Amino acid sequence: MSDSPLTHFDADGQAHMVDVSDKAVTDRMALAEGFVKMTPETLALITDGTAKKGDVLGVARLAGIMGCKQTSALIPLCHPLPITKVALELEPAPDLPGVRITATVKTGGQTGVEMEALTAVSVAALTVYDMLKAAEKGMEIKDIRLLRKEGGKSGVYER
Repeated sequence: MSDSPLTHFDADGQAHMVDVSDKAVTDRMALAEGFVKMTPETLALITDGTAKKGDVLGVARLAGIMGCKQTSALIPLCHPLPITKVALELEPAPDLPGVRITATVKTGGQTGVEMEALTAVSVAALTVYDMLKAAEKGMEIKDIRLLRKEGGKSGVYER
């Protein structure tokens, strides 16, 4: 066995799915966030409810939930997990200006849900971009990151 902290590689350096069968089942939680930066005029399309494609934040919330549930199909070495909670919050951030997206994901299992939370935020941000790109192609998806994780051998991580 390799002494590398990179668990997705075996002793020969080959990528593999980590064997979690001996890990304890514990409650797991991850909180991630990200931002979509845009002009105040584009943000007004959301806050005024005048975006041509409809409810931007509602559609992006559903897309984030759906993306979370597909994480193991998108990220090659992620385990499929029984997700017990996915909650996305999308809120206008006039000081950015843009939208702040947070995702909280929970499971009871043998591996964490950090990738699921990060995927949920990413898919929601991409959906915001897609729904508003006709108004502004220069929007920026920024600062997608893990804020907190709980559970498992490593315990609590907080940014």
